[in-house]
Amino acid sequence: MTGLVHSVESCGTVDGPGIRFVVFLSGCSLRCRYCHNPDTSYKRQGKERSVEDLLAEIARYATFVKNAGGGVTLSGGDPLFQPAFTRALLRGCKEMGMHTCIDTSGHLGGNADDAMLADVDLVLLDIKAWQPECYRALTSQPLQPTLDFADRLAAMGKPVWLRYVLVPGVNDRAEDIAPLAQYAASLGNVERVDVLPLHHMGRFKWQELGLEYTLADTEPPTPEQTAAAKAIFRSAGLQVH
Repeated sequence: MTGLVHSVESCGTVDGPGIRFVVFLSGCSLRCRYCHNPDTSYKRQGKERSVEDLLAEIARYATFVKNAGGGVTLSGGDPLFQPAFTRALLRGCKEMGMHTCIDTSGHLGGNADDAMLADVDLVLLDIKAWQPECYRALTSQPLQPTLDFADRLAAMGKPVWLRYVLVPGVNDRAEDIAPLAQYAASLGNVERVDVLPLHHMGRFKWQELGLEYTLADTEPPTPEQTAAAKAIFRSAGLQVH
């Protein structure tokens, strides 16, 4: 079996606990205005690789990664865009005794069957906004599939780290964040929340691809704005980073 792999990172530190071997898969169903990897979504670029080849590369780092308290994270893009390939990779990683994680928007949660999720130890779930109209304006897709996936993960007791990209003037109001915080707290399986300030480090990729970057004039949130957002999540009883 083969899949389209954009790139790999052998010593990732921001995509789950410990040191991670991160596989960035091509393909995504969302069209996020702030996407920092538009070359994996708007324009699917990458190299076709077999499951066996990729698992062999992961195996070379397995001992180091496990000793560093880490594991393997499948990111992208969105790994659920290539569900069969993702399922096979996860199975192979578990057979090596690796901690596994998927980084997903949850929009394609229906592509993750129970067999796949049984091989997932942690889900990094990106919820872009709470208000459905805001979510669609940011991503071009509806919010409900993501919430359905979140509810399913909660029913399974699957650990989740919630990720929220803070975009000033778009999803930074207290009335946007507070209901999401209450919802996340009600799930019972959200171990932490990562509030991620908007950045423009991927803007050059949009330019290279000939795509319009519509947030070019939006300034990243100030430290005070970021702290205020974190405080709202903490007030719901959530662990925030």
